[in-house]
Amino acid sequence: MSRQVRQHTPSDEQVAALVHDAAAAPSMHNAQPWRFRYFRGTRTFELRADFERAMPHSDPETRGLHLGCGAALLNLRIAVVHEGWHPETRLLPDPTDRALLASVQLTGSAGDEGDLGALYPAIHQRHSSRYPFEETEIPETVREALGTAAQDEGADLSFPSSWHLQDVLELVQEAEARNITDPGSDQDLAQWTQTDAPSVNTADDGVPQYAFGPRKRGGRAPMRDFAGARQVAGRDAADFERNPQLALVSTVHDRPEDWLRAGQAMERVLLLATLRGLSSSFATQPFEWTDLRWPLRDPASGTGYQQLLLRLGYGPKGPRTPRRPVTEVLDIQP
Repeated sequence: MSRQVRQHTPSDEQVAALVHDAAAAPSMHNAQPWRFRYFRGTRTFELRADFERAMPHSDPETRGLHLGCGAALLNLRIAVVHEGWHPETRLLPDPTDRALLASVQLTGSAGDEGDLGALYPAIHQRHSSRYPFEETEIPETVREALGTAAQDEGADLSFPSSWHLQDVLELVQEAEARNITDPGSDQDLAQWTQTDAPSVNTADDGVPQYAFGPRKRGGRAPMRDFAGARQVAGRDAADFERNPQLALVSTVHDRPEDWLRAGQAMERVLLLATLRGLSSSFATQPFEWTDLRWPLRDPASGTGYQQLLLRLGYGPKGPRTPRRPVTEVLDIQP
């Protein structure tokens, strides 16, 4: 339910609150590769890529960066609707400015956007969970609703099964094996993880050790070990699900605007999943190797470009990972 419709220009405090909501989005290694610029005169937000937070080895084309920024864009749209405005959104509005990914103008009262506004409570409830999930199967009605959520943002959501699921799991395992011995992957991991951050107050980005989850002892869940080759004192091991429930997000094309759409679809799926009682995490490993990404697609359909792989299920909610202060990511202009 949206709050009272606001026709006036929002205060700086309200603008900061909207960006606080936007920045709760997930991103690869929690790098938070975004910046926001707000123009008071036109009531317009700009979402800009922070390329200094890109990962040149694991994400050389910045596709993953765009996915994270797309998720932040979706959160911003939801927050704007929740406050009673309509978010007039344009992707890549200036072809000459590579960092300008989207603009969102507040153009009066929200219209028929109740489904979007209803997702607002999940923005700060959603956290990546790197813990074992139950073997309980996700009901078909929930899967269909998640698929519709992805379609609403111009993407497709599919649940691999049978031999396709086996192929996907093998590709994740292959990517994980490569990453273990790859110096570049290790450098990216070392840069964006902290093995000496036992509490939520010791960092404002990256993945701290308290969010690593347990070491995988058994099961087939496609878990990344954020500790890498490093030892983490006191870390437990656990058996993960033998029948992981994975979902692939794909788009018809593979351009930066499609990456932004996929990021919005990803976040819309995750927020709805959160409201339906599901936990989630990511398996980005095969997307970090060019030759492993294409085989992720369903050979039966053979269409679309796979953009990301989600792990969904019923299980513990993950801990809140740190976020950069709004003052570091928001610039307000006249």
